[in-house]
Amino acid sequence: MDARLKPYEEKMQKGYDFLVADFLTIRAGRANPHVLDKIKVDYYGTPTPIQQVGNISVPEPRIIQISPWEKSLIKDIEKAIMCSDIGINPSNDGSVIRLIFPELTEDRRKELVKDIKKKGEDNKVVIRNIRRDGNDAFKKLAKEEVSEDEIKSLEEELQKLTDKFVKEIDKLVEDKSKEIMTV
Repeated sequence: MDARLKPYEEKMQKGYDFLVADFLTIRAGRANPHVLDKIKVDYYGTPTPIQQVGNISVPEPRIIQISPWEKSLIKDIEKAIMCSDIGINPSNDGSVIRLIFPELTEDRRKELVKDIKKKGEDNKVVIRNIRRDGNDAFKKLAKEEVSEDEIKSLEEELQKLTDKFVKEIDKLVEDKSKEIMTV
């Protein structure tokens, strides 16, 4: 691969990786500890990820259990979860916090699938914008004594990269949609 394509491939990969991470935080009726990835707890005045203040486990398919390393953090962790957008109220027994995930309704599943498809489309737009930026940059190379054939070749390689990432995004959207719709 031409070194001039590398920055565009890296940007496309970052966009794809962001979408993968985003999809991990979408709950599908089963307990997935990744829904807590974006939640930060006030730990002695510093916003700290929940994973760094306690042990997170999934004792049952629809329950996440958080065992804080310091019992004094229970209230702060509960508050952080309630302020987040995961839509689940935590319960605690004085030593651990439990998040019980309800079954998703059919309507909610359809909404989630619609949201997943929109995020997939938005990500494809990002990939295509990166391709456009690359093509613009390659056209500017024409002024620097680069042959038209070479520019055409670069544009074709960039199109192949774009197609590859769009295909991967489509597969990711399809797989996540199936996961959500499976009861």
